Order: sequence, then C-alpha cells, then structure tokens
Amino acid sequence: MAVLKQMLVALVLSVLALGVAANRTIGVTYDSRSLIVNGKRELMFSGSIHYPRSTSDMWPDILEKAKRGGLNVIQTYVFWNIHEPIEGQYNFEGNYDLVKFIKIIGEKKMFVTLRVGPFIQAEWNHGGLPYWLREKPNIIFRSYNAPFKNYMKKFVTMIIDMMKENKLFASQGGPIVLAQIENEYNHVQLAYDELGVQYVQWAANLAISYNIGVPWVMCKQKDAPDPVINTCNGRHCGDTFTGPNKPYKPALWTENWTAQYRVFGDPPSQRATEDIAYSVARFFSKNGSLVNYYMYHGGTNFGRTSAVFTTTRYYDEAPLDEFGLQREPKWGHLRDVHKALNLCKKPLLWGTPRTQVMGQGLEARIYEKPGTNICAAFLANNDTKFAQTVNFGGRDYLLPPRSISVLPDCTTVVYNTQTIVAQHNARNFVPSKVATNFQWKMYSEPIPTVEQIPVNNKIPLELYTLLKDTTDYGWYTTSIELDIEDVSKRPDILPVIRIASLGHAMLVYVNGEYIGGAHGSHEEKNFVFQKSVPFKAGLNHIALLGTLVGLPDSGAYMEHRFAGPRSITILGLNTGTLDVSKNGWGHQVGLNGERNKIFTEEGSQKFDWSDIKEQKSALTWYKTYFDAPEGNDPVAIRMNKMGKGQVWVNGQSIGRYWMSYLSPLRQPTQADYHIPRSFIKPKQNLLLILEEEPFTPEKVEIVLVNRDTICSYITQYHPPNVKSWERKNKQFRAVVDDVKSGAHLRCPDQKKIAAIEFASFGEPAGVCGNYEHGKCNSAAETQKVVEQYCLGKDSCSIPLDAFSNFKSECDGKTIAIQAKCSV
Repeated sequence: MAVLKQMLVALVLSVLALGVAANRTIGVTYDSRSLIVNGKRELMFSGSIHYPRSTSDMWPDILEKAKRGGLNVIQTYVFWNIHEPIEGQYNFEGNYDLVKFIKIIGEKKMFVTLRVGPFIQAEWNHGGLPYWLREKPNIIFRSYNAPFKNYMKKFVTMIIDMMKENKLFASQGGPIVLAQIENEYNHVQLAYDELGVQYVQWAANLAISYNIGVPWVMCKQKDAPDPVINTCNGRHCGDTFTGPNKPYKPALWTENWTAQYRVFGDPPSQRATEDIAYSVARFFSKNGSLVNYYMYHGGTNFGRTSAVFTTTRYYDEAPLDEFGLQREPKWGHLRDVHKALNLCKKPLLWGTPRTQVMGQGLEARIYEKPGTNICAAFLANNDTKFAQTVNFGGRDYLLPPRSISVLPDCTTVVYNTQTIVAQHNARNFVPSKVATNFQWKMYSEPIPTVEQIPVNNKIPLELYTLLKDTTDYGWYTTSIELDIEDVSKRPDILPVIRIASLGHAMLVYVNGEYIGGAHGSHEEKNFVFQKSVPFKAGLNHIALLGTLVGLPDSGAYMEHRFAGPRSITILGLNTGTLDVSKNGWGHQVGLNGERNKIFTEEGSQKFDWSDIKEQKSALTWYKTYFDAPEGNDPVAIRMNKMGKGQVWVNGQSIGRYWMSYLSPLRQPTQADYHIPRSFIKPKQNLLLILEEEPFTPEKVEIVLVNRDTICSYITQYHPPNVKSWERKNKQFRAVVDDVKSGAHLRCPDQKKIAAIEFASFGEPAGVCGNYEHGKCNSAAETQKVVEQYCLGKDSCSIPLDAFSNFKSECDGKTIAIQAKCSV
C-alpha cells in the first residue's frame, strides 16, 4: 500500500507539473536576458513594415523577403487617423486591413510587435491622430487631460478588442508578442510638467489593464512604470542605451534607424551597411536580445498621408526599398549578421558574460557556460581608422577598423561587420516601351474672385482649421478699390504685395493673373512672399491659394500649431502702405477639380479639356491615358521638368510631388514616384496630374524599376559565407567539406545571369555599377573564369582560390564582379 500511495502521489505531482509547464508555454514573459515566448528564450530580429505604406497585394512578398533576410519579428504602428478619419466611422478595408496584415505575418511563422500608440509620429500626417480630435473642447494631446484620455482609451480599447477577437496575441496562440503604448514621450514630457508624469503612469496602467498576456513597452521612456519595459531608439543603442530601468527587464531596441526619412529639400540620406551591422553585433554582445530596424521596408506615403514636408517616398534606403526590392548589400549583410548571431544563440541566452580588454580600443566579449562547449565571443576593434591584430585564445585575428568579428565557438570567425560577403546591387529605372506616347490634355483651374467666393470673415482664417485635413488647398479672396492717385504713374515703379504666412506654401493671383508663389521648409514653416504687382485704378481682385504639405507629427502641444496667411500689405502706393489683412476675406475649401473628382474617369468627363497651350499657366490639371507597362517589375512615374503638385492613377492618389524644391545638391529630393501594379489596368489607365506651378508634362515618363545589376566585392581578408556553418545537436560545425572565401551572386525573381559586365582580380575599386580596374589586375583571365562559373545561371559561387594563379605580384587579392540579370 505504501508503494502504491507513493506512486499515486508521484502521478499527481507529474500531472500538476505538466499543468504548470503547459501554463508556462502560453504567452510571453521576460527576464533580464530576453523575452520568453511560450516558455522559450528568444533572440529577436525585427523590422518595421507599415501596412498602409504598401498595398495589400505587396504584403506577402515583402514579408517573405523579410523572413529570408533573417527576421523573426515584424513591427508596425496602428494608424488611428486612417482607421477613424471621421469620428465614429471606421475603415479597416484593403490596404488598411490590420488584422489581415497580422495574420499573414503569423502564417509566415513570424512574431509581431504592435505599436498601438495611438500617437505614433512616424512622419505620418498628424502623428496618426485624427484631425477631428484637435477640435474637441479643452483637449490637450498627450497629457493627463480628461478629453484626450477619454478618446485615447476608446480607440486603444477598440484595437485591443479587435486583436483579442481574432486571437492574435501570443497568449491566444497568435503572433503578437509585444505591444507598445505611447511613443518617445520623454521628448515632450517636461513640457507638460506634472501632468506629463501623471499621463505616463495613466497610459501604462491603461495598457496593463487589458490583460493581453504579452509585455508592453514604452520606447525612449526612462521612467516606464513596472511592468512596462523601457526600450531604446537610435543608431547605436549598444553604446547609448543606459539600460532597462529595472534589473529584471531585458534590453530591447525598438528603432535602429537604417537611414533617415527625408523631407522635401533634403539631399539623399545614407547610412553605411557596415555601421548598422556593427551596431547590431555590439548591442547583442552587450546583453541585447531584440533589435528592430526602422525601417526594414519604408514604402510610400500615398495620398496626403505624409507629415509636414515629408516626401512621398519613405525610408527608401531601408533593406527593402520603396518598391519592395532588396537593397544590397544592406539586406544581405544584415541577413548574415542575423545568421551569425543565431549561431551564438545558446551562449548568448544561457551563457555567463565576461569582458576581456586586449588593448587600446580592443576588447573581447565572451559568453560561455562553464563545464560545456557552449561559448561565443565577439572581438571588437573600436578604432575608427586602423586595423589591428589581436591574440585571443592562443590565435591571432585581424580586425578591420571599427568592426566586430563573431566567433560562435570562441575560435572560428564566421562574420565580420566591416567585411561584406553578401552581394551588392544597383537600381535601374528603365523607360517603359509600352506606356509611352502620351496625348496630354489640360484644364485650367478657375481663379476665383469675391464674386465667386464672397467675404465671410474680417481676417483670413487659419489654414488647418479651414481645411480640416480634407484637402491641401484653400482659397482666400478679397478686393480693393484704388483711386487713380493711389497707383504709380511711373511704369518702372510698381506697388509690392507682401504676405507673411505661417506656412506651408502659397500661390498669389491679382486680377486673375498669376503673380508667383512661395513656401517655407520643414525647419521653418513661416515665409514671406513679396513681389511687384501692376495694380490698376479701380477694383482689384486678390486671390491667395494657401497650400499645406501635411500636418505636424511631433512635439508638444500639437493641437496649437497654425498655418496660412497672417498679414497682407501693399507697399509703394502713392498714399502709403495699405494693410488689407482686415479687409474682409472670402474662403473656399479645396479646388473645383477636387470637389468634382476630376481625377476619376466619371469626374473627368465633367470638364472641357484642351490641348496644352504654349503659354504655361500655374494651377492646371493634365490628363492622359497609358497601357500597363510590360513585364512584372515595379512601376514608377518620373516627373521630369515638373514643379509641385499631386498625381492620380485611375482615381487613386500616389502622393505629392515637388520637383522645383531642390536640395543643396541642386537636385529634387525625389524624382520618381511609385505606381503600385494593383493600381494599373491592362489598358486605358487614366493619369491625372495637378500642377501648381507653370510647368507642363511633356517630359514625364513611366519607368520600370529593377535591381538586375548585381555585384560582388571580396578581398583575401573576407571570411567565408556565414552559411558555411551551423549549430546542431549542441555542436557547432561546418556544413561544407571545404570552407572557403569567395564571391556569391544571385539574380532576383528567378532571372538568370545574362552578361558579366565587369570582372577584375587584383586591385579593383569603386562601387556596384561603377567599378574601375586598379593598377594591378587580370581582367581578361578573370572574365573568362567568372563566365564559366556564372553565365546562364540564376546563382553562382566562385571561390577566391579560383584566381590564385593570377598576377601573383599584386599586393591586393581582391575580386570585383558586376553581372547583368535578365529573364
């Protein structure tokens, strides 16, 4: 009986233990080392991909490329103002189908970080807050303010309930493993004083109250209340992050900026791939366990969704460019660092860390589990100029400047952040052979007077309040009566109209004639327009078209930002300066073409179109038709010789363009604008352009986008491809018989290598698309070898020793290859 009793007790304890274990495997918890998903510690490589910045038909391909790039988490914001543009009216359809987007991620066996906000910034119009919120009585955004808290809670609750109903949290078996409340609040918290402190606590308590079974985070929030995790945003969180605010929280990096978003007037934004890889390896070597790339795919700000002065193209320099194409070597080099770090997964998650200083700027960070073969090391050379050799574990290792070598077994270098083994590529814009021969027609937007837009206010109304985020355009009209003695009798001296505006841009008309325009900038929205005007004796009509380029997306007290004309004066009259600011003004929201939906097929039929006139005029609509471009490559429209305006294809807006606002390099910030294939029909696609300035579209062209130029640049110091190793059954081992360094090329989209455009072994230099032979090279022999390995194949690998007999007198042993892919 005693034995039977012991057996029964043991059985009960086993069942209880199984139950406890089962409970542990549902949902997400954390400790000081990492997030724990379904009972397992995880290393997480995440990328920001925003569902409304691409089309739903693009999502599967973009997400698949992200997964192949080594990501296991996708991060997205929730965009309140697209989901509730009008209070109480919701839209979760098409490209705004948040649930569908998350489910696709789950189907690809990846996790999700859901940044609920609801303030998101994100260079998105109004920081994601709907405009109608601004007009609520006594509201103060992002403060311990009763109206704001009420509306915030209502929206967040709706989103959380939606996720729960669709069983999308990890605690329900879904992919969401993290959620975020608020966004970078530390930037503005001091402006709200004690109300800011109370708001942070309230927001954290609100989040926790939902009991979603996964942790909440607050990014860049040093005082994030327990159990909310404070996280880092920036470029080098391995060095700048002061760490979690409690010892039992993990180190998480929610935004590693892959470049910099751009505003109109900016030059191109760059961030070296090597710098990103270094930052990632450093963060994980210093106890980090999650990095998120902001952005991994930026995409397109369709329509009027971009924030103030922000370009239509968003984070094009990300690993996946605006069109969803792999930007190499950024995509491949980061894929390789993920692979290298995953080879170190057991030591990183279960080993004991220690640091060994090996000299000035030299250090080894080691993770090992005593008594086992679990060991990984990160050898860092933090000198920014010079390579250095270190002795570690009895072996010598050459470390390039400012680099980290990853040793998953504390012996073998599988990856170095500075030496790129992944291929490179160059992007090509190729004019379509089909979408050509445009037959342009034009319609001039009528310029109103007080007869069409009667006076309805003493002074010009504030522009945000006037437009209510329904359009970029608002008319202001007035008229003045001048006596013959008021105007100058000298033709060389004319009166000057001066308009001081709070932003963003303006067109000025006097007596129906275009006088000129002016605009502010992202840094300084205010501007002053002034120009001489041939005012006449008698009645003079003044019409101002105030223009917005997005609403603000950041800073304290966003509800108190203003735009539009604030002072209008006429100088140089014989009777002195005339202030017409309080002359009485008429107002109209939007343009005639907009109100009649001229950009749709049905709407365009309401207008009389004519051929383009030789005399160019501002504020003109242009229309034409085009057939679908050939092939399957992404499509863009190149706005050659245009000024500023908007573009629609078959009634769908592809965003704002601004070619006349040049960067310091004397080039437009953005010249090519994405037209998603899903917007295009096989035939007769309606293309509508609203041009605000005196430009005509004869040079506009439809182009196809590819990255069919692929390259490799490998030196004698490059390690072999990280795919040469694996960790299996607790053993680190090579998966190929002969581990060698070499060049690796792969064509996109199942295309094949059609030509070798450049090949040189020795001392070549340059970048993909622009290589040059060095003083010492073996071009002819190299070309022959590369063609034997690669021509006609979708991919090829060429070991460096295939060139070992070439030009042995060369100091450099470098191979540079450029190939062309084709269907």
